[in-house]
Amino acid sequence: MDAEKKEEIIQAVWKEIGTVEDPDLGLALTEMGLIYEVDLDESATAQIKMTLTSMGCPAAPQLTAGVHAAATRVEGVNDAQVEVVWTPPWDPREMASEDAQMALGLY
Repeated sequence: MDAEKKEEIIQAVWKEIGTVEDPDLGLALTEMGLIYEVDLDESATAQIKMTLTSMGCPAAPQLTAGVHAAATRVEGVNDAQVEVVWTPPWDPREMASEDAQMALGLY
């Protein structure tokens, strides 16, 4: 796969992940800044690094499954691996979009 096609698929994965919302807040994970990285390996597996709002997030299984499902809906993606990471720690003041910050009451 050429670099242009790979980038096109990665952008499509980002867009599709943007449909996954936090069930408590009703905000897209991408808007909240919880998706850190999306890549595509040589076997067309989307490699996604994300975090959660807290280590004890009760919605963790639902959110990671939603991200996996969203990524695998994208044409050109054969599978997805979703890794939850804690570095860097999530900071909504730095990582969330302005709209998400307003919804979170940070403005």
